[in-house]
Amino acid sequence: MTANRVLLAAMFVGAIAAAIGALAEDKRMVHQMMPRAAPLPVEGELPSLGGARGWLNSQPLTAAGLRGKVVLVDFWTYTCINWRRTFPYVRAWSEKYRDQGLVVIGVHSPEFEFEKDADNVRRESKDMRVDYPIAIDSDHAIWRAFNNEYWPALYFIDAQGRIRHHQFGEGDYEQAETIIQQLLAEAGTGRINQGLVSVDARGAEAAADLDSLRSAENYVGYAPTENFASPGGARLNEARLYAAPTRLSLNHWALSGDWTMGIQATVLNKAAGRIVYRFHARDLHLVMGSAARGTSVRFRVLVDGHPPGPAHGVDVDEQGNGAVTGPRMYQLIRQPEPIADRQFEIEFLDAGVEAYAFTFG
Repeated sequence: MTANRVLLAAMFVGAIAAAIGALAEDKRMVHQMMPRAAPLPVEGELPSLGGARGWLNSQPLTAAGLRGKVVLVDFWTYTCINWRRTFPYVRAWSEKYRDQGLVVIGVHSPEFEFEKDADNVRRESKDMRVDYPIAIDSDHAIWRAFNNEYWPALYFIDAQGRIRHHQFGEGDYEQAETIIQQLLAEAGTGRINQGLVSVDARGAEAAADLDSLRSAENYVGYAPTENFASPGGARLNEARLYAAPTRLSLNHWALSGDWTMGIQATVLNKAAGRIVYRFHARDLHLVMGSAARGTSVRFRVLVDGHPPGPAHGVDVDEQGNGAVTGPRMYQLIRQPEPIADRQFEIEFLDAGVEAYAFTFG
């Protein structure tokens, strides 16, 4: 190689090195300019999980045994529509970050008496594909240890066993996942995938249509119910023949037939009883069960006096036919646009149904 070629090669290598150095410096400057995640406060210590009556999908877990893991505690009850709509994200986070040091614990703290039954929780969690550890908190011992008041509620615990953040209700999913990533990074669990999960939520798990939602949750039991419109009003623990007005005001409801209204639920004493509700929402759900365990109750749904057709929910067909086969939440209506005030009616062809609560979405 001639002297000139050697000189030109040296100049070329030097130029490349300078360019690489400049690029590295640019990257350092960009990294320094990027906003860092806000520091998370310490809100307390992870309380004892010893109050659980039992565990599903796991051996009993303890606060001490979870040290070194990032923990997401999710308070839920399986008939809660608000939890059902957050669940696709919690399930996706568990699947994505399980191998990176995240432990998701679903603390099942029941609202209704039948949700205290571990067999019911086991069946519903299997149907909904809840595969992470579940603490059966039927006595609300863990609920009280956290001073919790909400379904759903998320508590984010770092690898040192400290509560660093909490979120109540639906939404803020990007923030929640970012905090999971931040706590995993703090724990030094290795390379963290910075992307965010994408979920395909269907049926009752689909996000609510908030733009058209004009109806709020309402209980069918005596104590908490609102806007009951049957003439003569409600009677507690008394078998009575009720009648329903021909037309109801928005968010009012009525019974027709022989019913007994208890504190938590209203029970149909004879076949052919009806519940009528005027609502404004895309979705209508009704929490129901049967008074005799292991039996089913047939029903038929109408919207404005007609079979629901394309407005039927996942638990009925286009003609409005369905059956109560266990105590859970049933999606009865998912109406297509345009969303408007509708008169919902459900007639039970068999006696023995227990009706607990209406929810909407």
